[in-house]
Amino acid sequence: MTHQALLGSSAVLLLVAPALAGAASTVDAAMINRISDAAFNHGEVLDTAEYLADQIGGRMTNSPSMRAAERWTQEKFKAWGLKDVRAEGYDFGRGWWIESSQARMVAPRPLMLRAIPIAWTPSTEGPLSAAVIVAPMSNDKDFADWKGKLSGKIVLVTWPAPIKDDEDAPFHRLSDTDIAKLDRYEEPVFDPEARQKLIDRVAFRDKRDAFLAAEGALAWIQMSRTEGRLLHGEGYGFRAGKTHKLPALEIGAEDYRRLARLAKLGEVRVEIDTRVHYEDADHNAYNIIADIPGTDGKAGYVMAGAHLDSWVAGDGAADNGAGVAVVMEAARILASLHVQPKRTIRFALWSGEEQGLFGSAAYVDKHLAHRPPNADPAVAALGPFFGGDTYPVQTLPGFAELSAYFNIDNGSGRIRGIFTEGNFAVVPIFRQWLAPLASMGAAAVVASPTGSTDHVFMNQLGLPAFQFIQDPLDYMSRVHHTDLDTFDHVRPEDLRQAATVLATVLLDAANSDAPLPRKPVPSQPRLTDPFHYPDPAKR
Repeated sequence: MTHQALLGSSAVLLLVAPALAGAASTVDAAMINRISDAAFNHGEVLDTAEYLADQIGGRMTNSPSMRAAERWTQEKFKAWGLKDVRAEGYDFGRGWWIESSQARMVAPRPLMLRAIPIAWTPSTEGPLSAAVIVAPMSNDKDFADWKGKLSGKIVLVTWPAPIKDDEDAPFHRLSDTDIAKLDRYEEPVFDPEARQKLIDRVAFRDKRDAFLAAEGALAWIQMSRTEGRLLHGEGYGFRAGKTHKLPALEIGAEDYRRLARLAKLGEVRVEIDTRVHYEDADHNAYNIIADIPGTDGKAGYVMAGAHLDSWVAGDGAADNGAGVAVVMEAARILASLHVQPKRTIRFALWSGEEQGLFGSAAYVDKHLAHRPPNADPAVAALGPFFGGDTYPVQTLPGFAELSAYFNIDNGSGRIRGIFTEGNFAVVPIFRQWLAPLASMGAAAVVASPTGSTDHVFMNQLGLPAFQFIQDPLDYMSRVHHTDLDTFDHVRPEDLRQAATVLATVLLDAANSDAPLPRKPVPSQPRLTDPFHYPDPAKR
């Protein structure tokens, strides 16, 4: 090494030394050995994942299966010796579940169709048979084209998009090159116009259902967005008093295109029979919380979380039974080793994530900070994901107590590292903490941000809240929200590795000399591009 390089290296060490000293790792090699032994040789993560997927199954928020999962996970936490195991409730809305569903074309020939009811839409009340009409609608302006034409029809509301060729391998593990590409800082963007477009698309669902009902349509059908006859069935009419009026189905892309082609040639008749049920006994949803108490009552706590709810096309095995199993296994491992961390280690299993991060938002509002309601009541009604970034932020006394939050929600792939979410100060700390785990492939620290899961609202407040990098496997290509989200798409060796990494990082964070560094509490941002003119063609 040259003298100049040595001086440069010394300068870097001087810059990072305070951060490393403040959050230095206190988990020694012997403890990591004990954690890995508990995970790899005596682990229960596979049993947990299997029970959630096979024996409980898909867990729609406030459905009977979700209630079963809430009870079972609390029992497991208690049996493993965790303390203050509890269910924290918040207002959510109706539960909903599928008893049975069938769809078939009856003319011009009989044919069974791949279909699933759209979540929170009503039953058909027996077989419903009618002619279909292809009437694509994507915004309010489309209603005029179909007024007076839909009475007595089953309406195909999606444009029959042409088939998309597969360009990437459906199953993939990250290479070093892939991970290196993630280490790129992305500047935050404040663009109210783009946000409003998203809000308009979400609000359009209710408007379309109301229009179809007013026009006398009998039911509506949408096309699956995924090839291979995969189904999703996502829906959002869970608020009490906001239930959609018409039965609705999602049909596999190939079957949907067939119906649309035949409708060009003559009458097509479809029969659908859906038996679904609403649950109204308790409109509260519940987050499941459990603690390993810390020895220093003034040191606060660190936290790991995953969402317990899922969609019901599949069994919620990868999304997010895998994340739940890893979080629970980290809790079991640390409890079995009788660790005595300085900070409390808290484990959270969220509900309502799939409908817009409702569970984690409720935790933030109860324990960490308040934000004023959105000035537009229609936007506020959509929930915190769409209308929750308001100002000023009012922090609560508990805001200072959360030292770190780690989220698991990217399928069952092994952990390859961590996203720093624009928090520059944690980079040298995480590199030190993950260094002993490099042989497991879990040493990457990258700058790319992540969104759409339960660390989001904490991160938006400047809190040290993070998501792990995970091997994608077939998560986004086939499994995410589809009927293939079953136990067969979970990788046992990856779950064991992830539980080892999570338990180690949690103990590092719980015993570090100082809490992880935070970003500033946010204030109202300026427009990123104050000179932008909207494109009229895209309105």
